[in-house]
Amino acid sequence: MSYGRPPPDVEGMTSLKVDNLTYRTSPETLRRVFEKYGRVGDVYIPRDRYTKESRGFAFVRFLDKRDAEDAMDAMDGALLDGRELRVQMARYGRPPDSMYSRRGPPPRRYGGYGRRSRRYC
Repeated sequence: MSYGRPPPDVEGMTSLKVDNLTYRTSPETLRRVFEKYGRVGDVYIPRDRYTKESRGFAFVRFLDKRDAEDAMDAMDGALLDGRELRVQMARYGRPPDSMYSRRGPPPRRYGGYGRRSRRYC
């Protein structure tokens, strides 16, 4: 299970994004449910940076792409902890660890020197 960093050998794994989880769903529960469809390499539930609570979605990585596709077909719309799951292929990989280790506020996208902030004499 991955709680803060991806496992060292994620290359070649196929990742599913699982939405609409309860905040109490554990990685162990997801692993047990999804292992019915093939070998699961990793389960990652992102947590809120400040409260450490689940953000309500997870990533389940399969070692075989066909197993991931079977799991997606079977589990999309299935009930877990009273919620209807939405399961799809993950579109992007995890952001680099440097995104999480950075301290302070995120960088500003726009400077404060727009038209409205200029003084006109």
